[in-house]
Amino acid sequence: MGYEYLGAQTVKNITKPVQVYRVRQESEPHPSAVIEKVQTLVLPDQPSIAVLPFANMSSEPEQEYFSDGITEDLITDLSKLSGLFVISHNSVNLYKGKAVKPAQVSQELGVRYVLEGSIRKAGKRVRITAQLIDAITGYHLWAERYDRNLEDIFAVQDEVTQKIVTALEVKLTEGEQARLVVSHTGFEG
Repeated sequence: MGYEYLGAQTVKNITKPVQVYRVRQESEPHPSAVIEKVQTLVLPDQPSIAVLPFANMSSEPEQEYFSDGITEDLITDLSKLSGLFVISHNSVNLYKGKAVKPAQVSQELGVRYVLEGSIRKAGKRVRITAQLIDAITGYHLWAERYDRNLEDIFAVQDEVTQKIVTALEVKLTEGEQARLVVSHTGFEG
């Protein structure tokens, strides 16, 4: 068994603060050890990202396929970019329906960035929320909420991809730049 000092705490019916410790099993890592382990992780030379399964927030469980489709499409679009290291759909699907910390995902999958989000569908409207997190620092790099008609869903996916590329300053080839512009605007030129 090990212990972790939690500091002086005020306790009911005792006038002076009491020194408090938390007992933990040795197999349970100390919180600072997790941070150190993430910081010593060897990350790819290029920006690396895991797109976690988007949560289905609608009241209809059968809409699960819709949130899965958004996740898979974003992974596919991002994986087409040579300047970005993207974790596969099968690997991130292990986190589906689980509350996980970005640092855990970073440690387990070897990525620096995590995209997480949710989807709510009501009638012909959809709300997609997405946030890009630096898993090492825990800071949000970008977050957005999209309220659109259902037929605009592909435009939203393109916008999210474009925002990620911009936030991570991904180096794009000329062909990739052209492809993003075409998909983002819908016009081929």
